[in-house]
Amino acid sequence: MTDFSKILDKAKELESKMKESQEKIKKIKAEGISGSNSVKVILNGEGEMEKIEILDEILKEEKLIIEDLIVAAHNNAKAQLKIKTSEEISKTTGGFGIPGFKWPL
Repeated sequence: MTDFSKILDKAKELESKMKESQEKIKKIKAEGISGSNSVKVILNGEGEMEKIEILDEILKEEKLIIEDLIVAAHNNAKAQLKIKTSEEISKTTGGFGIPGFKWPL
């Protein structure tokens, strides 16, 4: 049987580290590109779009093509954000053992 006070101490430590990690995640920037760098989208750590850049040459394209490029750049940025967020969470929780507790797979 594990010592319950040790589990509580580890849980408090993990809670503190997770709060710190959440603050770091808010500061993350993720850049997504599409159309050979013709469209760039930048998301913050909360998934909000902060900036979009579109090269002038692309504006001569059909509206549907431009819309598709924006969606693709956004999806690319979202994927990058997911990777960066997962890495930050792993840094916080990686190797963090609570006696008698197993992390779900």
